[in-house]
Amino acid sequence: MQIVRILLQATALAITGFNAGHVNANETDQGNWPNFGRDGSEQHYSPLGEINLANIGKLGLAWHYDLEPGFSVSSPVKGGNKLFTTTGHSHIRAFEAATGRMLWEFDARVREIAQSPLHMSWGNKGIAWWNDRVFIATTDGRIIALDDKTGKPIWETRQFDLSEVRNSNGAPRVFDGKVIIGHGGADISPIRGYVTAYDAMTGKQLWRFYTVPGDPAQAATNKAERLMRASWKGDWYGKGGGGTAWNAFSYDAQLGLIYLGVGNGFPYNHQLRSPGGGDNLFLASIVAVKADTGEYVWHYQVCPAEQWDCTASQDMTIATLTLDGKPRKVLMQAPKNGFFYVLDAATGEFISAEKFAKVTWAEKIDGETGRPVENPGIRYQDRTELFELWPGPQGAHSWLPQAYSPRTGLVYIPVLEIGALIGPPPANATGFTAGMGVTLLIDADLPGSRRSFLKAWDPVTQKPAWNIELPGDWPGGVLATAGDLVFQGRIDGYLVAYNAKTGEQAWSFKTAGPVVAPPISYSENGRQYVTVLTGNGSQGGGILATGNAAYRTDYALPRRVLTFAIDGTDKLPAFALPALVPPADPDFKADENRVMAGALAFATNACIVCHGMNAIGGGSAPDLRYSPTILQAGDFKAVVKDGILKSRGMPAAPTVSDEVLEDIRHYLRLRAVQEPAEASALKQGAAAPSNRPSARPTSTAM
Repeated sequence: MQIVRILLQATALAITGFNAGHVNANETDQGNWPNFGRDGSEQHYSPLGEINLANIGKLGLAWHYDLEPGFSVSSPVKGGNKLFTTTGHSHIRAFEAATGRMLWEFDARVREIAQSPLHMSWGNKGIAWWNDRVFIATTDGRIIALDDKTGKPIWETRQFDLSEVRNSNGAPRVFDGKVIIGHGGADISPIRGYVTAYDAMTGKQLWRFYTVPGDPAQAATNKAERLMRASWKGDWYGKGGGGTAWNAFSYDAQLGLIYLGVGNGFPYNHQLRSPGGGDNLFLASIVAVKADTGEYVWHYQVCPAEQWDCTASQDMTIATLTLDGKPRKVLMQAPKNGFFYVLDAATGEFISAEKFAKVTWAEKIDGETGRPVENPGIRYQDRTELFELWPGPQGAHSWLPQAYSPRTGLVYIPVLEIGALIGPPPANATGFTAGMGVTLLIDADLPGSRRSFLKAWDPVTQKPAWNIELPGDWPGGVLATAGDLVFQGRIDGYLVAYNAKTGEQAWSFKTAGPVVAPPISYSENGRQYVTVLTGNGSQGGGILATGNAAYRTDYALPRRVLTFAIDGTDKLPAFALPALVPPADPDFKADENRVMAGALAFATNACIVCHGMNAIGGGSAPDLRYSPTILQAGDFKAVVKDGILKSRGMPAAPTVSDEVLEDIRHYLRLRAVQEPAEASALKQGAAAPSNRPSARPTSTAM
């Protein structure tokens, strides 16, 4: 029995005596890693070179720490002599950076406070450190500053009310004494997106920049509002919106600019969102604002009138390139849409863009206008059936960051090759997909799909330098170092270092679980370290788990903080993979109508977000095909509808009817019965030799 056409949502330093533009000395200390991408350039590059190609063979585990099950794909930060991590629903820990001794921990109590499943999906992706403080943005809308010595809160402020259809799982950044943070929620509601800057010392709101226009009945008070309103047409207000900036922010102190990576619109369907047409600014745009005031400076839109969950919310790298024989400061981004962009960082002027992955939605980016040349028929409103879209709504590059090395001049991109089937809106959409205005099969079984790569990209020539195919379809975040090394985790349980110039594998370490979090590097007492968290999660552990099903990524695998140094002597304890056995259900007889209803309900009630497409769990939450709870109606209702496991991260769904609940349970029982045959087929076809850590790079023809 094949289940198809699942409708799916893809989801100023304020101290007297300091001047604007002041940067705390700790921010630029080469031994620290205070922000998600280290500093405002978001290069994910360490200037440390003690660990290098000559001695990488001596890199060993210096210390490790065992974490609880749950979300652990976030990036650590390092400040002073401490390393800080966040896991699950904003559980912060501080360690001695050199030894791994835990100093304190702080639980933001999200599971107690959250009032919506949106607040508990996945977990936050990072934290920030500045001026002896640690900053966290909780998924339920709080910004908290902690004392880095004690873990005690210094201040707390609320970004949005618990009743709003918003969540915040991206890493906050601290630029120039300001905490910069956005939010999500535009996949399921026409909310008005914004980015907020808070005083890092006091928590006071300094400015807020809205990414889509407000009520047209009110007077426009600034240039950004006038630009936006002109690009939304027809009867759109209250029906269309979005533009959430949930992930990417960059900063250039010399230019005094903060760059905002803005996401998709809602509904996805452009005709429904803006019936009169228009580009719908600032959806799918990079927007530069003045760091001190949040005032608009320039923008560039990667997908005008976006309607494919096209976003510009992927990391934006600032660097100086030699173009036409002259140095030029640029902003580089590999967004979801599959084109690699180079823009002037000061003005936003379009310089170049070329495809870095398979792209069918557009032929090219016009060199004169900087606008995409869309392929015929790619706008699905007038189509009568599903058709292929590359990249699909999950994108050719997700939030897991790229890295740039000023030594090689290359950008190292974790690339997804995943196509989707897309078509006109259904007549009877229900659940959390209702109102999107599109039919999507996001994880379609297409030739060449469900693949991933680490691709070294030359931003000057706009061509690949080398390319390595990876296992699964969820490539890890990337770190580049001055030791001419590129570090990246893999879904099959390796942390690997490559020669940054050639792509040749230089080193690997076998872990007890998948590694997709971005590594960082820092120094302490004159010694260089590399740290990464292990575990799967986010989209690759939920919606996209199908492409990783050949590998053990499940919830039961250990999560750890792993820290490496030259001549490290720590050892991981022996670990035997527990067997995964579906519960015995000999009397089960599948009812096709009930299975189809249950599959649809499993998708449209957002179960797939954490528990995986077709109930194939990938590590974001337990794999329900192996859960004995699905055999007992009362137990299942207590968990799903009554929320008895909310304290462990499973939100309640009180609005789901008992009949629908039984449909979902029936579907899951079928999936458990089907699992042994599927597991056998996967075992026979898993992990070709070219996907092992000894794989060599290949050239790429685009």
